[in-house]
Amino acid sequence: MHKKKEIITLDGPSGVGKSTISRRIAAALGYTYLDTGAMYRAVGLHLEQMGVDIGDMNAVAANLDTLTIRLLPARSELGDTGVILNGVDISDRIRTPEMSMLASRVSAIPAVRTKLTEMQREIGAQERIVAEGRDVGTVVFPDAAYKFFLDADIQERARRRVRQLRSHGSHVDEKEILEMIRQRDKDDSERSVAPLRKAEDALLIDTTDGTIEEICAGILKKVLSGKQQKPGKSM
Repeated sequence: MHKKKEIITLDGPSGVGKSTISRRIAAALGYTYLDTGAMYRAVGLHLEQMGVDIGDMNAVAANLDTLTIRLLPARSELGDTGVILNGVDISDRIRTPEMSMLASRVSAIPAVRTKLTEMQREIGAQERIVAEGRDVGTVVFPDAAYKFFLDADIQERARRRVRQLRSHGSHVDEKEILEMIRQRDKDDSERSVAPLRKAEDALLIDTTDGTIEEICAGILKKVLSGKQQKPGKSM
């Protein structure tokens, strides 16, 4: 089987369940889980630590040369991917609403996208992966055998994000989180480089009401049967 047949992509905005579902699918199939969002958060933190003005494209590019990012398996099924940035564990530092917004801003920078797309493709060339993000099915792995696009009602997405943050001890306001999600959706969808959008051959899945178990079962059924619905169809 060609290497491209070993890749499954799950794209979509924040709060639709991509991370949890991707981890479960990867575990069920024995694939590696690739959290591309964590990589953009790591770059955002790196540039912030270096005091780089992200509006200065030359400075951003210069500070990517020695960047190293290593992803670690989540400590639990519900946990986030661990991230090692330049040899330092930054796993907890990047899981804040502020870092999410910063990740969205740096993800619009061509040099950053080029750097991380190269890293992600290297991983995909070496392993069977389940990749989740916002452009993995459209840009990073356009020839992936199975592509899914997850979406959900924005109010429900905000509630999920609030529950997640509060479970980690953060004190957050649901209205503020909702507005941050609206802004990130806008930024991600309107950026000129690799915008958030559904690939033509991706299967659309609405996760608003379905349980994680039901959604995973549906995705696994499609993958294991070796078939997908026609482009534009939904589950």
